[in-house]
Amino acid sequence: MLVDQKARLQEAVGIIDNIAVSPDVNIDYFIPGVLVSENADGSGERGGPYVQFTYALNGTDQHVQHMPITHGYLDKTPQDLANLVTFSLERFMEEIDSRQYGAQ
Repeated sequence: MLVDQKARLQEAVGIIDNIAVSPDVNIDYFIPGVLVSENADGSGERGGPYVQFTYALNGTDQHVQHMPITHGYLDKTPQDLANLVTFSLERFMEEIDSRQYGAQ
């Protein structure tokens, strides 16, 4: 990973961590050289860097999704990458909620 990509990812992680999300959601990171969270074990689909969402619906029923950080994402601005992660998280939560509660 290039130095400027690493700096952009570090800044994006900071932005993401400051976004208010549901208390039922945990965001973990597997981005070697930037941040590897305790709950991110490197088990993403491709084995590369990813952001992991864990949504504990009703505090108990946990659903996990990995969002791979592809080469195309590495060239985005930190704010654009944070927006992409936030959008993906919102979609993931909507999908789980619709399965649980039916289409709204």
